[in-house]
Amino acid sequence: MNRIIFRLRYPVKRDSADRYLLFMLISFAASVSLTRVFLWLTGYPQIGGGTLHIAHVLWGGLLLFAASIVPLIIANRWSFLVGAIISGLGVGLFIDEVGKFITANNNYFYPFAAPIIYVFFLFSVLLYLRVRRPPAGDARAELYRAMDEMEEVLDHDLDPQERSRLEKRLLYVATQTDQPDFARLADSLLEFLNSDASKLASAPSGIWDIWQARWERFMLRWITRQRLKALLAGGMIALGATAMINLTRSLPIGRNLPSLQATLTRLVNQGQISSMRGLDWFAASQALEFSVGLLLFFAAMCLILGKDRLGVSLGILSLLLSITSVDLLNFYFDQFSTILAAVVQFSLLLGLITYRRWYGTKYNLPVQTPETPTE
Repeated sequence: MNRIIFRLRYPVKRDSADRYLLFMLISFAASVSLTRVFLWLTGYPQIGGGTLHIAHVLWGGLLLFAASIVPLIIANRWSFLVGAIISGLGVGLFIDEVGKFITANNNYFYPFAAPIIYVFFLFSVLLYLRVRRPPAGDARAELYRAMDEMEEVLDHDLDPQERSRLEKRLLYVATQTDQPDFARLADSLLEFLNSDASKLASAPSGIWDIWQARWERFMLRWITRQRLKALLAGGMIALGATAMINLTRSLPIGRNLPSLQATLTRLVNQGQISSMRGLDWFAASQALEFSVGLLLFFAAMCLILGKDRLGVSLGILSLLLSITSVDLLNFYFDQFSTILAAVVQFSLLLGLITYRRWYGTKYNLPVQTPETPTE
């Protein structure tokens, strides 16, 4: 045991780790969403009969097991992508049944199940954002990533862009005089990379690379600064209007009273409101959603009036508040009907971040358009 512990080395972030996590997050969200939609459309069928019930948590566990053994057996880099997708599907099927495992009566529809799943997803998103940060540039880590990319050389699938990135990494390691062993190894790999034995692929051949190239061509052709700004402003206005309409419908006045009574009756019957404290939380969720809606309106107006820096900052702040607070309460009261709104909010947040990165609206950076991307 001491020998095993002693042999552990300082961890190095894998090349393309953020891409693998992104695919895991997408498959995770799709797994939970599609499972709930399928069960709702089919009337929540059960596999088995009598006392036998094969819950989909078992299929989730099977997929998680498959995701763990694929990269253990297969050395190709694509095994990590396959493992990421399968693990996302597996964890989605697994956590979808969390209500059964935190209640004494195995209640699949337990009101707190949806918020728990959503919080778990948010923590996964935070992990993804953390992993997306540029890795440390020490020689050992760069050589790890270079050796990982050498697989493309073995498969004769190294395109010019990948070759340029690999050459930069090896040149960096080769100039590190404080680690001469690493430098000599990098020199040898550079010599092989520049030899006739190293063949280049004519164009990106991976599915991800092909779709990424198509997406970049689409962005260059159709997404201008004004169009992107109009799309973001329109989306924030739509979200703000929806929040205000929801609050108006929740006010106990006039024609709203029967609808509000029906909503409160449903929440009481389903267990979301069992005391005055629950009613207070419901009122707080409506008020918080309205406040975020006003902020989104103001952010959209700032974008329309040309105050991009203020508009983008307010928009990001409002959406983060909505995603982390408003949606969390809505997942409790409205359960999985909040998924669509959360997807729209995440999309707008990514759009605002992209706008800020391209056009430097927060820190007065030089303009960085899709035509002049930074490396």
